[in-house]
Amino acid sequence: MSLPFLPGNSFNPKLGREKYHKSHHFDYCNDVSLLVGEHKPGIGGDRLLGQKAKPRQSNIPRGEGNAAPAWVAFDRQVLCFDAYFQEAVHEKREEQYRIRKCRIYFYLEDDSIQVTEPQVTNSGIPQGTLIRRHRIPLPPPNDDQFYTVEDFNVGKEINLYSRTFKITSCDQFTYNFLRKLGVRVSLPADTPDDPYTSHRKGMDESQQPLRPYEKVDTLKQFLDHDRHVLRFYCYWDDTDNMFGDSREMILHYFLADDTIEIREVIPANSGRDAAPMFLRRARLPKSAPESLRQPGEITGRTVLNVFGPMGHGGRYILDSLKTGAVVTDYYKDNDLQIGAVLNVWGRKFILCDSDEFTKEYYRTKYGLDNFAPIAYKGGAAPRMERQWPPYNGFGSEEDSLCSCMGLLPKPPRRDFIKFMEKDRHGLDSNVLRFVARLDTTKPIDIDRRFIISYFLSDDSIAVFEPPQRNSGIIGGKFLERGRVKKPNQPRFSTTLSEYYMASDLYVGSRVDFNSHIFILTDADEYALRYMEKQSDEFPAANIGAIVSKLKSYGQNNVEQVSEFFKRNDPDNQGKIRYEQFRNLLVQVGGSKLVEHEIMTLARHFSDRQEETIDINVLASIAQEQLRKDNFENFVKLMESFTHHDTDGSGYIHPEQIRQICHAFHVPIPDDLLRTIISRLEMNEQGQVNYASVIRLLNWRENPITNVQYTQPPLTLDQSWTGNKPSEGIQYVNYVALMQVLFGSQSS
Repeated sequence: MSLPFLPGNSFNPKLGREKYHKSHHFDYCNDVSLLVGEHKPGIGGDRLLGQKAKPRQSNIPRGEGNAAPAWVAFDRQVLCFDAYFQEAVHEKREEQYRIRKCRIYFYLEDDSIQVTEPQVTNSGIPQGTLIRRHRIPLPPPNDDQFYTVEDFNVGKEINLYSRTFKITSCDQFTYNFLRKLGVRVSLPADTPDDPYTSHRKGMDESQQPLRPYEKVDTLKQFLDHDRHVLRFYCYWDDTDNMFGDSREMILHYFLADDTIEIREVIPANSGRDAAPMFLRRARLPKSAPESLRQPGEITGRTVLNVFGPMGHGGRYILDSLKTGAVVTDYYKDNDLQIGAVLNVWGRKFILCDSDEFTKEYYRTKYGLDNFAPIAYKGGAAPRMERQWPPYNGFGSEEDSLCSCMGLLPKPPRRDFIKFMEKDRHGLDSNVLRFVARLDTTKPIDIDRRFIISYFLSDDSIAVFEPPQRNSGIIGGKFLERGRVKKPNQPRFSTTLSEYYMASDLYVGSRVDFNSHIFILTDADEYALRYMEKQSDEFPAANIGAIVSKLKSYGQNNVEQVSEFFKRNDPDNQGKIRYEQFRNLLVQVGGSKLVEHEIMTLARHFSDRQEETIDINVLASIAQEQLRKDNFENFVKLMESFTHHDTDGSGYIHPEQIRQICHAFHVPIPDDLLRTIISRLEMNEQGQVNYASVIRLLNWRENPITNVQYTQPPLTLDQSWTGNKPSEGIQYVNYVALMQVLFGSQSS
């Protein structure tokens, strides 16, 4: 009971108070006084006049982990409830109320609520979002507070802006979240039926449409088979008529609407007009041609009986069995197959073949497997080979031939792509040079030496004779650069002459340049390496073909070959001089091995690296070659080495290392690879530590720098004359050769 506020009856309001602090409510911002403490209490914690308590948020217990704010912890997490509300309907006889289903979303990050109503067809009510997302206050007298997660559960009724919503169910995420909060979720309830909706549904089911009586769905066929066309190759046999012949046709069947079109294949010089459309696209009847029908005879439905007067007030019954209907039978896809005879408006068409799509369609749908075509075309007429007139001697053969190909002569086309690829680029000259001598018995010409240069860009050849002191012959240009014809060809012929190509030039070959016969005796280092790199184009530099040929020659002479090597290598060093090696191959192979094949074999198994060269220098040379070829497949190379290391010791045989490197196409010469392997660490069984091989070759992870390599790079030496002795092959490692040729037999 409150006492009247009279003099003498007032009490001290500060009685029993212990807090007298004053909250900071006002401040200045940019010299403007502002209220900054709107929600702060007054002196002693009392509310100011007209101040309300701060609305509370949902009290969700904290879980394990970091204490993140609600807008972070519950981002994109929404509770979903299914609900309904009852809306009264006034001044309408068919319904008194309406049940409207809706969905309530509760956003956990800020306790905001959104209510939406799903769209219902032909409802006549604006539907969609009923209440936009925001915090909704509780109904009075608690309108200073807002709805929280504790106010929602299945079976509850909530009042949102004077409209009562009954929650009937929730989704699985909402169910699990409420259970974790300790809320006992009720079982889902059924939504009551809307009386007017049930009434409309009953009316729709009781009414039967008078038309159409039957539904014909052509849209599905169109959507399933649009742009799907069957193609058949056929012909029309018109030989029975006067001046008739067999005419080739192509029949297209459109699966989208079962229509057919026929196009005629008009050959050249047939005398017919260029009108390829023989039959326009339409449905093709089987019994055509037929008599013209009377008007009204072909209809969709037929009338069975008529009651009452004609016109207004009359009634009729349609014939559901279609007893009097006129049915026209059209061709369908099941009527088309190879060998079938079609009636195309009185013309007989025979289907002879089809394309792959048509075969796959019939194979899938009808299970057909026999698509043997029917021969309907005669043999092609023998085509007269076009003969060109013989060469008249003016200009080049290609230029004269171009003047015969048209009224407007055009110059011969040059292979520009080959010219760009094989033209000189950097250190690659793309010029193969050989040392040659004349095949003659004249004393004055025996000692003459020539440099034959073959230009890969345009297949031209130039011959140069280096000057020799006191020879009595003035050196210089011997043959102007150009293509050289092969001998023994008719000068004036209807076919183009053959010219010398790059594969025709190798050490030991005998060539005839304009009645001057040359024998090639040597080649420069660039030509030898280029031919070995392009071994598919140069058989004389293909080490695989040479080894296979040598195996067939020396298979029966293993003991004699081994005895020859032991006799010429008394110190058992595993190598012999090149001259002795060449003499052995001449004895074994005879004239079947040319000089270039012997040089290629010796270069492959050569022992050109001296023992005095440091291992770092050899590794630097190998890394430089790998860097130029951009070889980086060291991980796969290491995996292959590990795979062959069955005992896991880290060591494998040197021959296995060479074979694996060759399998991975490591761009290192074989003699350099053998030299590097021989310098590495070996165990008692003669096996090599393959990890050290990868470490030396890996130019990415272990680059070797500051190593002076005195060997000059491989370039085109313009002053090369072939007179100096070759600095290449001196010793040949015959042990590696015997291992490749004879394997275990050589031991």
